[in-house]
Parts: sequence; structure tokens; C-alpha cells
Amino acid sequence: MSATTVPIPPTSRSALAKYWIGIALIVAAGIGLAWWGTADVREKYGDTRSYLADIANDDGVETTDSGLLFKVVRSGEGPSPTDEDIALIGYKGSLRDGTVFDEQPQAPMPVQGVVPGFSEALKKMQKGGKYEIWIPPALGYGAEDRSNPQTGEVVIPGNSVLKFEVELFEFRSRQEIEEMQRQMEEQQGQQGGAAPQGLPPELQRQLEQQLRQQGR
Repeated sequence: MSATTVPIPPTSRSALAKYWIGIALIVAAGIGLAWWGTADVREKYGDTRSYLADIANDDGVETTDSGLLFKVVRSGEGPSPTDEDIALIGYKGSLRDGTVFDEQPQAPMPVQGVVPGFSEALKKMQKGGKYEIWIPPALGYGAEDRSNPQTGEVVIPGNSVLKFEVELFEFRSRQEIEEMQRQMEEQQGQQGGAAPQGLPPELQRQLEQQLRQQGR
């Protein structure tokens, strides 16, 4: 997939409404950053402060007051998301040794529902923009290990620096999505309660996964 092409084909208004309703359902099911699907990555990482200082000296890397490091790979256009928004993004998360712990080409993400460093970065981005970000442990998962919920295997060791490549495709306010959901429910009632169809396959899989986890 080209990094300059937004992977969202043109859709009708009804299809677009169903798309964002799917996102609303996923958020309601408790979406957050995942941490499964990799082998054991337990190892010693050395001095975090020195590592981040080296990254901060790289060309184009900026450091915020909180300690978040970011680099603008491609600038976007327009306003930036806020805490009240749900962003549609593509991302890849990795550890210092390059181990990828999570990757999604397209996923809905509540700006206020992720780790502080990730949220801060999203609020700097604009539609069409692409960033590299480095999240210190204090703005990520801290000293706590994160494990695969199915195997118990440690995937993100405590005190890890998290590196993400993030692309912002679109964002909508929660209020907009709730209104779309209300309208869709009214349409269902008029049509005899039929469930909405036509969600993109990837969103459908994410929704089913989140619902399974919620039911445990």
C-alpha cells in the first residue's frame, strides 16, 4: 500500500454511516491498544534515558514538555483531533530491538482511550499526516509488564520505550458517531429490526474480537 494513499475507497453516505457506526460499536466494547501476536521479547534494554537522548538528537525529532518524542514524516492538513474525538488511524508499534508488538493498517482509536503519549501525539496530528513517535515508559505502560491474554507470555516488558509509526486518516467526534448510531437504530426500527450490514471486513473482525473479550 502506498504511504501517500488513504486506504478508504469512496463510499455512499449510507455506507459511510454504517462504517462509523461500526467504529462506535467497537469503542463501546472497550477498544484500546492491543499487545498480542508476537514471541517472547523479555530482555534487558539498557539505560532508557541515554537511548531517548540519542533519539532526541536525530534530525527532525522534537521533544514535548511531557517527554514525548516525535518526528513529522508527512504533514497533514486541517484541524487536529481532541479528547472528544475518535480517530481512524494506521499504526505499527515496536520495541527498541525492533520487535513489533502490535500493527493495524486501519483501526478506530478513541483519542482519550489510549496511553498518554499516544493520545498526546494524536492531538498534534492532522488528517493525512504521518508521524514517528517514541513514548517513554512514564507516558506508556510504566513499570508493568503487558502479556498476551491468551498465553500469558510477556510481550511488552515493564519500563519499555514504545515506538510507533502512526498515520491519521480521519477523525469524528463522539457526538457525531452517537448521532449516526441513533439514526441507524431508527432505520432498523422502520425496517423490522434488521441488523446493519456492510461493515468493512477488518472493522467487523475487530468488533467481534472486542465483543468476545468483553464477554469473558
